[in-house]
Amino acid sequence: MYGNIIFQFNMIDPVTTQKIHDAAKVVEVVEDFITLKKRGANFLGLCPFHNEKTPSFTVSPAKGIFKCFGCGESGNSVGFVMKHEKISYPEALKYIAKKYNIEVVEKERTPEEIIQQKERESLFIVSEYAKNFFQKSLHNTDEGKTIALSYFRERGFRDDIIKKFELGWSPKKRDAISEAGVKAGYKSQFFEKVGLVIYKQETNYRFDRFAGRVMFPIHSLAGKVIGFGGRTLVTDKKIAKYLNSPESEIYHKSNILYGIYQAKSDIVKKDKCIMVEGYTDVISMHQNGVENVVASSGTSLTQNQIQLVKRFTKNLTIIYDGDSAGIKASLRGIDLVLAEEMIVRVVPLPDGEDPDSFSRKLGSSELEKYISEHEIDFIKFKTDLLLEDVAGDPVKRAQLVTNIVGSISVIPSTILRAEYIKETSKILDVKEETLYSEIRKILSNRVVYKNKQQEHNKHKVNTPPVPDVSSNIFSEPYERLVLYFLLNHGEKDLFHDDETGINQTVAQYIISELKNDNLEFKNLLYSKIFSEYDYCIENQLETPDINYFLNHKNPQISSLTANIVAPDTELSKIWKKRGATVEMPDDRLHESVPEVVVRFKFKILELMIEEVDKEIMNLKPENYDSLKELLDKKMMLDNHKILMTKEVGERVMI
Repeated sequence: MYGNIIFQFNMIDPVTTQKIHDAAKVVEVVEDFITLKKRGANFLGLCPFHNEKTPSFTVSPAKGIFKCFGCGESGNSVGFVMKHEKISYPEALKYIAKKYNIEVVEKERTPEEIIQQKERESLFIVSEYAKNFFQKSLHNTDEGKTIALSYFRERGFRDDIIKKFELGWSPKKRDAISEAGVKAGYKSQFFEKVGLVIYKQETNYRFDRFAGRVMFPIHSLAGKVIGFGGRTLVTDKKIAKYLNSPESEIYHKSNILYGIYQAKSDIVKKDKCIMVEGYTDVISMHQNGVENVVASSGTSLTQNQIQLVKRFTKNLTIIYDGDSAGIKASLRGIDLVLAEEMIVRVVPLPDGEDPDSFSRKLGSSELEKYISEHEIDFIKFKTDLLLEDVAGDPVKRAQLVTNIVGSISVIPSTILRAEYIKETSKILDVKEETLYSEIRKILSNRVVYKNKQQEHNKHKVNTPPVPDVSSNIFSEPYERLVLYFLLNHGEKDLFHDDETGINQTVAQYIISELKNDNLEFKNLLYSKIFSEYDYCIENQLETPDINYFLNHKNPQISSLTANIVAPDTELSKIWKKRGATVEMPDDRLHESVPEVVVRFKFKILELMIEEVDKEIMNLKPENYDSLKELLDKKMMLDNHKILMTKEVGERVMI
């Protein structure tokens, strides 16, 4: 034992290491992560280390190596696992040993070697401990069996399925895992860093993020636990139904899909991936024999998630709940899938059903039959769905044509694009020539816009950046203030560049500033509004105005918008400290918008400095080895604060 860690990082002896290398077949190891197709003596696939549309990733079974002729990455089986999973050499060896049922013989490492072990591996270890803790709480405690196990069984989950997905229970006791983890010898800081425990510095109080929730571990492609989802079993509307792990060193929600580890082999076997929304949707379908299924976990599809699916198949089938409004709200992300040259189909369910409830009503063969018989090509599905709202309205019909053509235009393949145009022409009764003309305009405008934007960025002056923003830094009033300007003035022109002729809107400015610094709204509703603006800007669509959000299909967003457009007292207090009013006239936006953005950044910077100061003040003698790191971090933040103060002047000193 060293410090307050009792788990050991061990070294694998040379004999076992050689046995692992000898057993590893590079094709079998790589196929755990991407789809390979035989090409002569070698195998070919899409490189997982860079985004490519034409396969250049080659695996040679004879030589036992891989080589990407696109990005240059190369190595053997162990090197591939290290690179792909971002783990150490010993961890990669253990992964391959487990795959080939090789017993790993280890020797204890020295305290110095333990200290040097990467923090990333510690986070994996703590996450694995937490998973086991939640499983034991589910099966071995009266509370877990009475509340959580009963809930799973009421939903019809068999014991083998509960075990397969490693479901668990987080006790109601507010510090159950934080207390148990420390007693077991794990450092509390690692529980905080993976988001299992929340630490309130002002009260020196730690509590479990997921207390009183059934737990769904989230796995990486290699099967490592990287995060958790927790569902409350109480009906209090003030409590979020689902709670997910925050972003961490090992968990990035935009890079992973729930169930991908359990589904990957079946996706390859069936050459199709089924996408649903939630954890229980995936689990119920697995129980019903449909195993090539993953979940987006309620978030909009990201490019990284799409590329993750594309490693195994180009065929994606999305199952939507029987809710027309919800379906329309989620259509936008599909254009990203089309842009990756994937074949997208949709399966709408009957009204009132979701994949979880519907799969429980059907047997295994009936479920697969229903999916195959009700799959609809995405473009046709989208056209039919939107046609419901345009009957007798020529303006809405024209907008529908533009919308559909916009989706077709992102498809890189000219042959596939031509097929969609032919089909759309029949459905909408619009000449193919007209659709081709519209697509040419869109593609031409896209090129012009991209070129102008690149030129414009050369002349653009950004507000000072914020360094390495911690995922737990949160300033509600300043998020609200930024959102106020986004909602009230988002579509208005902010700057005009005489050299390029480009007008930059308030929304474009705010979004580019925040994204450049990797800043994001922690309030989920704010984040959803931000994402919708971002999508429109990324795809050169019309910037939504205030009425779009006031009449939003999501009643929470509609209510929030109505609340924010007329600033509340707290928001006004913040902004009026310098004698300003939030009701800025349009001719002052070029001053007020950059100012509110820089105030937001400055506040985040101040909170980061406060956090480091508290860490230094609360540092225990046994942790003084991290003092230098903290002091270096504080110096860096202080220097940024000085720089930002000089850049923006006294206006940030509020």
